[in-house]
Amino acid sequence: METADRMETANIRIEGMTCEGCVKSVTRTLQGVPGVESVEVFLEQGKAKVAYDPSKAGLADLKRAVEGAGYEAP
Repeated sequence: METADRMETANIRIEGMTCEGCVKSVTRTLQGVPGVESVEVFLEQGKAKVAYDPSKAGLADLKRAVEGAGYEAP
């Protein structure tokens, strides 16, 4: 079975980002979560779009990573 068939996409609200440095920090943090394939972070909308393998990570893991980097993921 192809891993791409098993990917899910999550849209995560992120509070506390104020600049492109924050975007880079959140992007790097989310890319470090096992199972994450791609990350797009949008400063103006205050959100991240993450494609991940649900057998390796879940939404709670993604939010925990964001919060560990010092941002809020309500």
